[in-house]
Amino acid sequence: MILLQLSAAQGPAECCLAVSRALKRLLHEAAQCGAQAEILEEEAGERGGTLRSVLLSLDGEPAQALARHWEGTVQWTCPSPYRPGHARKNWFIGVARCAAPSPALAGEIRFETCRASGPGGQHVNRTESAVRAVHIATGISVRVQSERSQHANKRIAMLLIAHRLAQQAEQGELARRAQRRLLHHQVERGAPVRVFKGERFEPA
Repeated sequence: MILLQLSAAQGPAECCLAVSRALKRLLHEAAQCGAQAEILEEEAGERGGTLRSVLLSLDGEPAQALARHWEGTVQWTCPSPYRPGHARKNWFIGVARCAAPSPALAGEIRFETCRASGPGGQHVNRTESAVRAVHIATGISVRVQSERSQHANKRIAMLLIAHRLAQQAEQGELARRAQRRLLHHQVERGAPVRVFKGERFEPA
């Protein structure tokens, strides 16, 4: 199983529309080649019918080739449907494969089984195939019931938690970079703790 994320990042509404349209195209190509595609999470854009980001799983023998075909930067060339006369006609989105979880991750997760809810017929009502997974150290939790088997749902849950942990680490790194930039602009010019002088940078 492969997790792919399509993202408009900080792009404008046109990029969010590109994500929505790329998703439809990717789902169409998955159906054509026989890969199983499942939308796991999505974040809506500000305009109706657009997506800021979407996370989906790809499974089956053609999944690897399909993922390779989409990974990277996707360009959509089209006049803006929202801003007539706007000069820009190229819109970019990113498609990234989520890293596989480390073998040790399973030992850091508490799994709970429960009955799936919603449509799915008698099978959903009678079996405890749904899984809730909690990453003990961080409290990150996900609930998965998209598959009929408990094993498959656990597999997806681990992938989702690995993805959330990667996102958390990335956000932490971005925050540290922002803090370093802030520190760079906030250097106090008075009350120095040490003073040096001259070409040889000697203590004053």
